[in-house]
Amino acid sequence: MTVKRIEVGPLMTGAVVHGNTVYLSGQTGSGATVTEQAKDCLAKVDRLLAAAGSDKSKLLQTLIYLKDMGDFAEMNSVWKDWIDPANPPARATSQAELAKPEILVEFTVTAALD
Repeated sequence: MTVKRIEVGPLMTGAVVHGNTVYLSGQTGSGATVTEQAKDCLAKVDRLLAAAGSDKSKLLQTLIYLKDMGDFAEMNSVWKDWIDPANPPARATSQAELAKPEILVEFTVTAALD
């Protein structure tokens, strides 16, 4: 089985396709608020899924990391507006110390191709 890498960088790849599954690296966004960062993250998820030949209707699992669980409702509001309501993925959300102090939210996504 082949492996296709999309947006290869020196330390990680934006997305990896193996078989009928696409795995995205953690996506972070810019902005001062969780809402701004979450919207930016999910736009990146849309772009990477499209580059792989998938979309949010084919999400299998999403892992969401928040710097502060006090931001859960704010993040969830963005999430609710973004997901395909007919095809929500399995999901987990947890609090984590993220790579940089200014990062408030990070999304890691796995999706099907067909």
